[in-house]
Amino acid sequence: MAKSEVRIDKWLWAVRIFKTRTIATEAIKKGRVTMGDSDVPVKPSRMLKVGDTVNVRKPPVTYSFKVLALTENRLGAKLVPEYMENITPQSQYDLLEVVKISGFIDRRKGLGRPTKREGRELSKFTENVYDDGWDFDFDIDDDED
Repeated sequence: MAKSEVRIDKWLWAVRIFKTRTIATEAIKKGRVTMGDSDVPVKPSRMLKVGDTVNVRKPPVTYSFKVLALTENRLGAKLVPEYMENITPQSQYDLLEVVKISGFIDRRKGLGRPTKREGRELSKFTENVYDDGWDFDFDIDDDED
């Protein structure tokens, strides 16, 4: 007998939108999951029916999925298209691509590891400093009053 309703947190985990049910529940509690056209967050216990639309915000993109079938059990990746349809607008994917590209171009200085280019420039700078005869030995006498 097929169920007519399933908890939204179980379904999100079962169709592999989230890796664990705990992560799915936390995302729902943080208000990252909505249903339909409303921006009102749902609760983990919210019951889901066939035909519902689920919106999942994984910044910077909001993915939209149409429920085709219900399940509480984790599915194999090949079976997922039978249970949901990805109806995310192309504009969201374009936004994701822009963010990926801008992450490399507009990276703020000092954030994260240096790029290869920055590493080479840093090496060249430090070599030049030591080659110019700078003396970094400090003569500090502790005996002075």
